[in-house]
Amino acid sequence: QVQLVESGGGLVQAGGSLRLSCAASGRPTRSYTMGWFRQAPGKEREFVTAITWGGGSIQYADSVKGRFTISRDNAKNTVYLQMNNLKPEDTAVYYCAARPERLPLVIPSTPKGYDYWGQGTQVTVSS
Repeated sequence: QVQLVESGGGLVQAGGSLRLSCAASGRPTRSYTMGWFRQAPGKEREFVTAITWGGGSIQYADSVKGRFTISRDNAKNTVYLQMNNLKPEDTAVYYCAARPERLPLVIPSTPKGYDYWGQGTQVTVSS
């Protein structure tokens, strides 16, 4: 079992920045692909970005490319999401997710592709 705890959410003005963190505990995280999803009120949970354990493969949703950056520090069992140039449409609850890596090595972009989830952290961007 892997436990994920997000932090770093908050209220920010449009154009501002936030950095989210996701701390993992439980089974070693070194072989887990880690991802971020978000869910706005009345909408489905959507893929934001994900990174493989070695960092060799990263994917972003088109809506965040060039503004968001995912990174991980395996020594700290932590994944980060740096969000720059935030827009009101980025307002959502952001969730961290993890999935054991297995062959073929792919990065799922749907929630059902992940086995473990955090409780979420609210990000609100005011206009």
